[in-house]
Amino acid sequence: MYESVLEAHEKSKELEKLSKDLTKEIQILSKEKEAVEKQRTEAIRKRAKLDLDYKDLQEKMSTNIKAKDDAQKQLMILEREVQETKNALNDIKPLHEKQVKEEEDITRGIMDREKRLSILYQKQGRATQFASKAARDKWLQKEIDEYERVLSSTLMQEKKLQDEIDQLKKDMRDQDDIIKVRKVEVDKKETFISGYRNAYNQYKVDRDKLHDERKSLWTQETELTTEIERLKAEVVKAEKSLDHATPGDIRRGLNSVRRICREYEISGVFGPIFELLECEDKFFTAVEVTAGNSLFHVVVDNDETSTKIIRHLNAQKGGRVTFIPLNRVKKPHVNYPQGSDVIPLLKKLRFSDSYCRAFEQVFARTVICRNLDVATRVARTDGLDCITLEGDQVSKKGGMTGGFYDHRRSKLRFMSTIKQNTVSINLKERELEEVRYKLQDIDQKINELVAEQQKNDAGLGHDKSELEQLKQDILNAERQKQSILKALQKKEKLLGNILNQIDQLRASIAMKQDEMGTELVDHLTPEERDSLSRLNPEITTLKEQLIACRANRIETETRKEELEMNLSTNLERRKQELMAMNSSVDVDMLQAEVESKYQELKDADALVDHVTKELTRVSRNIDERNKRLKQIKQEKDNLKALEDKYQNTLQDEARELEQMLSKRNIYLAKQEEYSKKIRELGPLSSDAFETYKRRNVKELYKMLHKCNEQLQQFSHVNKKALDQYVNFTEQREELQRRQAELDAGDEKIKELISVLDMRKDESIERTFKGVAKHFREVFSQLVQGGHGFLVMMKKKDGEEDDNDPDDDEPRADAEGRVEKYIGVKVKVSFTGQGETQSMKQLSGGQKTVVALALIFAIQRCDPAPFYLFDEIDAALDPQYRTAVGNMVRDLADRGSTQFITTTFRPELVKVADKIYSVSHKNRVSKVTVVSREGALDFIEQDQSHN
Repeated sequence: MYESVLEAHEKSKELEKLSKDLTKEIQILSKEKEAVEKQRTEAIRKRAKLDLDYKDLQEKMSTNIKAKDDAQKQLMILEREVQETKNALNDIKPLHEKQVKEEEDITRGIMDREKRLSILYQKQGRATQFASKAARDKWLQKEIDEYERVLSSTLMQEKKLQDEIDQLKKDMRDQDDIIKVRKVEVDKKETFISGYRNAYNQYKVDRDKLHDERKSLWTQETELTTEIERLKAEVVKAEKSLDHATPGDIRRGLNSVRRICREYEISGVFGPIFELLECEDKFFTAVEVTAGNSLFHVVVDNDETSTKIIRHLNAQKGGRVTFIPLNRVKKPHVNYPQGSDVIPLLKKLRFSDSYCRAFEQVFARTVICRNLDVATRVARTDGLDCITLEGDQVSKKGGMTGGFYDHRRSKLRFMSTIKQNTVSINLKERELEEVRYKLQDIDQKINELVAEQQKNDAGLGHDKSELEQLKQDILNAERQKQSILKALQKKEKLLGNILNQIDQLRASIAMKQDEMGTELVDHLTPEERDSLSRLNPEITTLKEQLIACRANRIETETRKEELEMNLSTNLERRKQELMAMNSSVDVDMLQAEVESKYQELKDADALVDHVTKELTRVSRNIDERNKRLKQIKQEKDNLKALEDKYQNTLQDEARELEQMLSKRNIYLAKQEEYSKKIRELGPLSSDAFETYKRRNVKELYKMLHKCNEQLQQFSHVNKKALDQYVNFTEQREELQRRQAELDAGDEKIKELISVLDMRKDESIERTFKGVAKHFREVFSQLVQGGHGFLVMMKKKDGEEDDNDPDDDEPRADAEGRVEKYIGVKVKVSFTGQGETQSMKQLSGGQKTVVALALIFAIQRCDPAPFYLFDEIDAALDPQYRTAVGNMVRDLADRGSTQFITTTFRPELVKVADKIYSVSHKNRVSKVTVVSREGALDFIEQDQSHN
């Protein structure tokens, strides 16, 4: 039940985490939903506007088509009327011309007869009018002059009128030329307009094709966006799981390392181990168990890089990180066993060759075994750490670890998910970028196509406007031509009258000229009288005919003028208006606009559908997450109820357990009491329990009472004597056995102590001899001409003895006791002459030389990784400082030992590999690397200053 409670608690924590993640996803999706709803609202508004525009255009096109059809019908009717009117006019014109000519002939006949009659009357009355022939001729000449003056004026009018007629005819020809040129231009414009319309149709086909491609790309974009969001969500989930699976300090440290490298632009940081390796899923458990927290070790190029980062980490308290500098890692030498049951773990890992040494350090000494038996054998025989695919470990030292491993918290699995999804995201994003690039390209092509279409529409509109203007120019030219024609007809009619007038004037002048010089008579000749009597009736008859002819002419002329007026002012004008209406109503262009608007409406519908699908998808995701959230809440409530139930059950069981423990204590006390009583009874026979086992308590009490009464008779006897004797006998045997064991152990311990003393003394002697030998060599190198040696101080039976340094074996007494050591004495001579001196007799500088010689001797005997010296040359003379510097240089060159020392003397600086200067300013110490020349200059300045 405790496991159930713990499992319920863990599951509750996981559900709580999942609930928080889902809540965050719901918040993100809600924001996305708001944006999509806003896009959908805008798209619906745009679609509604386009729908209204489309309906308006459809209605307009229907109206225009109906108007064009009506105009076409009216035009057909009108053309029929025009044709009928023209036919009637063509029929009436010859009659009118005939009547005009007849009227002119009658008028001319009347005028001629009246003129002749007037001449006859004048001639008849000349005798009474004039007194003489000369007077008559004078008057005639005067009349002739007057006629000639009028004739001259009339001739001038005739010439002027003829010029005007010629000009009108020229204007007529000009208008014909204008009409001809305009008609040619109209044909060109109509050809252009036809080309524009063909281009528009091609634009429409291309645009529809691009719209289809864009819809397909929109679908791809939506699918890719959804897939990328899903992959990113899985990456975020895996990263969170990886963070939870990573220890807190290490997680903070890794995050701090990334931030520090980014802020300070530190290069040479390759990342933690688990980010640099790849392997098959079945090896995840083995790799994680083998590496442990080494998975989070960060690989860097060298120790300088790690030092920089650690400095920043310490300053910022950014967590804990372990670095693996590649320049400090050495390749381990491992001999792997051969066999199909064993394989090196390192061979199953994939990583860059540049990180080989780092991975060898972590995984080189571990092999994968088929099972624990093989792992145990390999660890024992080959001295390697072994692991199975299930994560069970066998250490080369003999330890075994294993058990259940939760694969759900596998860090490598999380990292694999992150890497795979990151690769997929990059691929999908590249595909999405390509799709969006194609969309931009298609949008650009559509915009270019729209621009070309607009340019085409502008050209079409311009040519249509020019076509209308050309047609209007032709119409104006036609009107101008008609006006000129009317004026020409009037001028020609007037010219005819003037010519008649000229002829009459010339006839009058001729008659006057003929009469001049004739005899002045007072009577007419018979012929003239006969002519006079005949002219009056003829004039009367002609006047009657003129009246009838004029009436017919007026009637015909009125009908003709009515027809012409109706044709010019009504029918032709109406026809032109209807033709202009037909030409102005461009159904094809309007149809193109309708189709364009319909395409825009389809695009808007597609956009609305696209955004609606997006909204549906987001809403469905939100609903699914809300549903999952409710399920999680229900599961949490159920787990809470179950946990409460388990808690109550555990509390009840705890109370019951407490009661049972109390009863147990009571029973144990009673058991102790009854055991005590049994012991007080003394020894019992072996069958006592079986004899009285089946008897009840009441019967036993009766038997006990009877037995107690019998025992009263033996109250003076020690009833425990036999029991005590048996107990004491058993105790004596136990003590004798223990004494024998202790005696044997004492012998073994004494033997072990003796052996250990011997080994200890041998080790001391061996170490002492090695150190003494190296001391003699080092001292002779440090002190030219001097010598020194070490003396072991021993004590035997309370006496001190200086052992000779050349004695190779330790001495022992007759009983084999090893002599005890009490110290080491140093005897040196700095001159090589005279007696040796002990430490008490040396100066401070000499003691420093002896101490350094001893340290260097120990170093040669048992080298350490590094030594730290603090101003060891402060009390030394120059020759000793030089010797110490050379000694340090020689020891550093021999092995991998490092020497770190502080000094204010030039001798150690001259032999150092790297020199650091420590300065102190504003309570802050600063360490910087300086050159050897700079360090020597600083020491020289310091010495001169001191």
